[in-house]
Amino acid sequence: MSYLYLAIAIVSEVFATMLLPTTQGFAKPLPSIGCALGYASAFYFLSLATQYIPTAVAYAIWCGAGIVLIALIGMLRGNLPNLDTIFGMILIIIGVALINMNTQIEH
Repeated sequence: MSYLYLAIAIVSEVFATMLLPTTQGFAKPLPSIGCALGYASAFYFLSLATQYIPTAVAYAIWCGAGIVLIALIGMLRGNLPNLDTIFGMILIIIGVALINMNTQIEH
């Protein structure tokens, strides 16, 4: 269940981050509310995940997955990454996989 909470935290953070530019500095109420709720949801579910996943591991996965997902969504919107960015994302994915493989979940 803790990885489900972590997945919800990641999706919430990506949702909020994608809304961030539409808030226009939090001047637009509706996107601002959605953004704030997305970040609040992200931190809430991250806090639930860290009850069983070590905090450093959960945070590394949360950050790494968020970075890669936001970059991929950016690609769909026409923001094509250069080779350095692609290589960096591959390293993030490898790092998150290594962290995840070598972590024991506390029960």
